[in-house]
Amino acid sequence: MTRLVLASASPARLATLMSAGIDAIVAVSRVDEEAVLAAARERFGTLEPADAVLLLAQAKVEDVAHSLELVAPELADADDLIFLGCDSMLEIHGEIVGKPLDAADATTRWRAMRGRSGVLHTGHWIIDDRPPASEGGHGTAGTLGATSSTTVHFADLSDAEIDAYVATGEPLAVAGAFTIDGLGGAFVTGIEGDHHGVVGVSLPLLRELLGEVGVLVPELWRR
Repeated sequence: MTRLVLASASPARLATLMSAGIDAIVAVSRVDEEAVLAAARERFGTLEPADAVLLLAQAKVEDVAHSLELVAPELADADDLIFLGCDSMLEIHGEIVGKPLDAADATTRWRAMRGRSGVLHTGHWIIDDRPPASEGGHGTAGTLGATSSTTVHFADLSDAEIDAYVATGEPLAVAGAFTIDGLGGAFVTGIEGDHHGVVGVSLPLLRELLGEVGVLVPELWRR
């Protein structure tokens, strides 16, 4: 049986996978996101949002896959693992925004976002760490990724609604300062694209990536 390791601390991503029948194992990366992006900009110049989230997803999953003895020692000798890394950012007004710095930042963002639309980009990267056929396994040594991009339309919130939402603390922990599967769902008037990609992991895109390494989603369903 193949097992999926999620290189993310996001409860929403884990919940999405679990609701889809996949009991992922969480192993959190130690990646310094700002350092990764700074190094990439130094090398390649300005990054498009879809490329930035893909780069971070790859960095996170590689960190976990290559240092299991440190981040998840109980998995160090496993031979049935596929790793998944994800990262999300909101693109709005031509700018990339991740998690708010603090409550004041979240409030400022929402006052700029209300009544407008943005694009939520979520990068996905997988690593097939199973033994190859030459070693009696079904692995491919595949490492690949793609980005899910969904347009999100925000309601025209009042100052009181924004203040109340920020006071809950929810927007402080998520990219773009909003959720679609929590309290923030009332403030999203519509989307164009994959709902799950906004939550944090696109199930249709994950299916495609797994297919590239010969894994069918039903193979990951809990028995």
